[in-house]
Amino acid sequence: MSWDRPVKLHELARGPVPLDLEPDAAQRAEIARRLKLESLPSFKARVIVKPWLDGAEITGRLDAVVEQICGVSLEAFEAEVSGDIDLRVAPAGSPHASSSDGSELELDPDAPDAPDILDGDTIDVTAYVVEHLALEIDPFPRKPGAVFEYEAPKEETSPFAALKALTDPKTRPPEEPS
Repeated sequence: MSWDRPVKLHELARGPVPLDLEPDAAQRAEIARRLKLESLPSFKARVIVKPWLDGAEITGRLDAVVEQICGVSLEAFEAEVSGDIDLRVAPAGSPHASSSDGSELELDPDAPDAPDILDGDTIDVTAYVVEHLALEIDPFPRKPGAVFEYEAPKEETSPFAALKALTDPKTRPPEEPS
């Protein structure tokens, strides 16, 4: 992706790195294409990358306006999206990284997520911001005021309708005299 803001782990030795991130129009168009949006009229994020054990902690907030297609009316509409960013990353081989040796994991829904494992010593902050945007987007968008109106078929169309017609005296064909 052409929109990136890498932060090296060694940069955090000097202290937290605050970032104001805002892609330009071409970068927003690329992000919209990747996220299967009609467009991304605005997208901003303010994050702070700070040291965490032998890795980093990324916290902040994102605000965006996304244009999607309504699942009911099939019309394009814009919706505001915002969310918090809170994650940790650790270098490969860190004792604080989650185990990948196939051992059983204990899941605690109240515990913070395990840190992401970095490929090297660089954190691609914008990739995490875009990932959090993707998680905040409504997967079943509905334009405000759009109503799905469904009318059940007037006739009974089940396979049992034919059997019912044979047993119903009103619809049964007349019997032939013997």
